[in-house]
Amino acid sequence: MSSYDRYPRTTVDYKGEAAYKGYEEIAEVLRERSRSLLETRERVVVAIDCYPGMIYEELEQELTKRLDPSLSIFSDEEIFQSEESITSRIVGRITDDRVFGQMCLETYEDLIDEEKLRSAAILADTTKGLVIVYGAAANILVKPDIYVYADLARWEIQGRLRRNEIGSWKSSIWFDDILQKYKWGYFFEWRVADRHKKRHFEDFDFVLDTNKKGSPVMITGDAFRYGLSKLASGPFRLVPFFDPGVWGGQWMKKVCGLDEGEINYAWCFDCVPEENSILLDFGGTTIELPAMDLVLYEPVRLLGERVVARFGAEFPIRFDFLDTMDGQNLSLQVHPTVEYIQEKFGMHYTQEESYYILDAYEDREPLVYLGLNTGTRKEEFFRELEKAQGEGANFLAERFANTIKVRKHDHLLIPPGTVHCSGRDTMVLEISSTPFIFTFKLWDWGRLGTDGKPRPINISHGKEVVKIERDTEWVEKNLINRVTVLCEEEGWRSERTGLHELQFIETVRDWFNRPVAHNTEGSVNVLNLVEGEEAIVESPDGSFEPLIVHYAETFVIPEAAGEYIIRPHGASEGKEITTIKARVRI
Repeated sequence: MSSYDRYPRTTVDYKGEAAYKGYEEIAEVLRERSRSLLETRERVVVAIDCYPGMIYEELEQELTKRLDPSLSIFSDEEIFQSEESITSRIVGRITDDRVFGQMCLETYEDLIDEEKLRSAAILADTTKGLVIVYGAAANILVKPDIYVYADLARWEIQGRLRRNEIGSWKSSIWFDDILQKYKWGYFFEWRVADRHKKRHFEDFDFVLDTNKKGSPVMITGDAFRYGLSKLASGPFRLVPFFDPGVWGGQWMKKVCGLDEGEINYAWCFDCVPEENSILLDFGGTTIELPAMDLVLYEPVRLLGERVVARFGAEFPIRFDFLDTMDGQNLSLQVHPTVEYIQEKFGMHYTQEESYYILDAYEDREPLVYLGLNTGTRKEEFFRELEKAQGEGANFLAERFANTIKVRKHDHLLIPPGTVHCSGRDTMVLEISSTPFIFTFKLWDWGRLGTDGKPRPINISHGKEVVKIERDTEWVEKNLINRVTVLCEEEGWRSERTGLHELQFIETVRDWFNRPVAHNTEGSVNVLNLVEGEEAIVESPDGSFEPLIVHYAETFVIPEAAGEYIIRPHGASEGKEITTIKARVRI
């Protein structure tokens, strides 16, 4: 049986009533609060501010109607410019590419129709009794007396888009392609919504979890802020998100306790706050929130002051799994250089990557493609790629790319501009920086995606960033198992395994059978238990509650935690276990 915890919760020791479940109980709480305020005023405004992706029909039927307002205003229709107007403003930066666009800098205020806003505000201001404004930026219409923020996680938004339960917010184009739907959100919707949310965290009276249709949970704003502050003080785990893929494997099914009926699982985002959620337990009631709420609300305590000074309120370290055990090769790919991603896409840093081999079928001689064979000519490499893509010819990847035999615990470094991909029968823990959408696929082995469509190939982008000088000798010298022993004592060996000097992430691997002391040293730390059944993370002075972690689980140590101790626990007590830790090189 798998010990991997797919639903890690953090218990919040909040004093006082905090959480409410179901529409009837939530409606009653809001009714009572409204009635109390109406005793001393003629009008009470309840704003239900919604993150894009909300199923509004459910919100209308199950909540707003239960409150029986004198007036109900849907902000998406009543205060914003038309879909056509907003789309024409945004679409040039979204582009017609299936995957890539440019980050939009708009705020909700930039998208308001001032005339519509004035009319709606006058109507709300002259109505007596209970007025409800719901939808995106609902608090902009008029200062609310009760401010509810309706939130949901990125993984659930993606699911709703895939199931066609929702469309893209304020787009006059109906996208059939999930990649284009995702792109509209990634470059536009979610950026605008996060800028708005970040400015109003302190204003929320209540926060509504709407991830599970028909089963909402609500907590008070004070409990919400208290819970996030608690997370930023000690170790925690994010809720992992698993997804199938055309190349996916079978390893995670067993180790992570997943549905055996699924054809495969390719990815697991185990520490990607853009995708993951967090679970907070208030007296037995669990609320699920986007992990980005923590990043946006507590950036300095979570990330460290120097990391925030460099990256802003963005979580720069990414841990995820790539499972090709009994699967297929990933696409042959390359990531953009910093200069290219800044010029073309408006991003201020790029994906700096590495493959840590968590497991492999060594008897099958698994491979990783890394760099180009010495003597490869760039013109010929790309000519053959274009021929294969345009004419359907086979591309002989081994003719051009180095093939590196790998085994468990190898660590391969992949600075931007390096051609690479994981081959079949490997289980990769990918340790990288977080702009994960920017992967230029060069060759995909002639496959279709899980949607039956050809997967996007980005040869023209790749041609601009591939470092042809990353040849066999350079790769062997710089990118394979660059291990330096930092400390060796009885019961403990610490090694620096990467990343490359051109990359901003540093990784340290510890082998130990006794307690080992760590310090965050100015940066958030992200770790994974890569060997051993169980470990426990403790505070030397009791400043945070212990966290038990199991094999293959990723966990986060906020910078504010400072000193912490990891030791073998449970079935691993007295045995050697291994962690790998990533931090921003300050």
